Amino acid sequence: MYDFKFTDIGEGLHEGQILKWFFKVGDTVKEGDTLCVVETDKVNAEIPSPVSGVLTKLGADVGQTIHVGETLVIIDESGKGAPAPAPAPAVEAPKAAAPAAPEVKKEKTEEKGAAVVGEVVVSDEVIASSNEGFENNEAPAPATSGKVLATPVARKMAADLGVNLVSLKGTGEHGRIMKADILAAAKSVPQVSTNTSAPAASAPAVSMAMPALPKDGVRRVKISKLRQAIAKSMNTANTLIPSTTLMDEFDVSKLVEFRASQKDKLLEKGVKLTYLPFIVKAVTMAIQEFPVFNASFDHETEEIVYKDFINIGLAVDTPDGLIVPNVKNADKKSIVTLAKEIETLGAATRNRTVKLEDLSNGTFSITNYGTTGIKLGTPVIKHPEVAILGVGSIYKKPIVENNQIVIRDVLPLSLTIDHRIIDGADGGRFLLKVKELLADPMQIFLFLS
Repeated sequence: MYDFKFTDIGEGLHEGQILKWFFKVGDTVKEGDTLCVVETDKVNAEIPSPVSGVLTKLGADVGQTIHVGETLVIIDESGKGAPAPAPAPAVEAPKAAAPAAPEVKKEKTEEKGAAVVGEVVVSDEVIASSNEGFENNEAPAPATSGKVLATPVARKMAADLGVNLVSLKGTGEHGRIMKADILAAAKSVPQVSTNTSAPAASAPAVSMAMPALPKDGVRRVKISKLRQAIAKSMNTANTLIPSTTLMDEFDVSKLVEFRASQKDKLLEKGVKLTYLPFIVKAVTMAIQEFPVFNASFDHETEEIVYKDFINIGLAVDTPDGLIVPNVKNADKKSIVTLAKEIETLGAATRNRTVKLEDLSNGTFSITNYGTTGIKLGTPVIKHPEVAILGVGSIYKKPIVENNQIVIRDVLPLSLTIDHRIIDGADGGRFLLKVKELLADPMQIFLFLS
């Protein structure tokens, strides 16, 4: 018997909630088959089977929480499959929306993961990315397998609004049911009838379909684990870090011209050249001159922890909130290499295949609210980092140059710093270094490999 325990899948995660089982007790699984989806406070992870055999026990039911070190499943590698006495019904979800397990188990994942985590999934309503270089990627066509894919948040919303998930066709990836699908379906759900002459037999069905709403019009919705993690992180950052934000805007007309001269050539080679790789490269070069911006601060020991590696985090919108994957060793990569990796990393984040190792060990973050048309903001530092750069939208503006009014392309930047170890003057010098590099893109070594 193989006792497969829920393992720490990284980023300090110590528990998860069973979102869906793909097999039931007595089913035969092959090594690499997805056993279940576990919702954590970072991502939704598809857990693959480590061995082949027959399932004899499921460690937790759908909706239940499982902790690191607890049994996830027991697999009989001999193939005889002597079932455990009690847990057989556990695979049947207590919710009416759950599909029949034998039908679900036949579905294969698009990509098998070699590690314990396997393919990572982020669920719920999909919204456009807010990051330069992460846009214009088409979502995959919805699947039509007939099964129900929905997170506990979506199921709760459906229950509150009286929507039957079984009869609902999801518009998300693999037919996943989105918030918009539930809201659209809710409009067609009949209201509770006040006609006292209605047959008594119909009353229970109507009551189940549309539960009574609070009289004051207030509705409570439990936030997702990811949103819980974001809330905790933001609270930590604002409570622990005394931060300040420096803002300025720079003439990047040469950068705009240079990118325009190169993007079509690179696109022919399959490389999408956006402004983000230039900004990432400029930040890494500025960090090499001001290494404290790549450090962290140990509050307990009162030590500055310097990092010999530069991993640049890029904030990406996801259905439940921001996820910040990072480009490893960004200082050692050219603009072209960065462009390729940023596009790949962004697609993986949006397509729910981002790996946990891509979310860990970031040293400096960049958030781009410019794609929404916003010019300036006050980004929040991602603890335990000590700085974050906010990127606004490039726009044309009249400026004075040699006593003449000229039209130039201007880039607004916002730099939030941890004032415990970085002074405002240092922040200003760092920002001016980034300006110097972006003003003259030839300094950024475009064609280095």
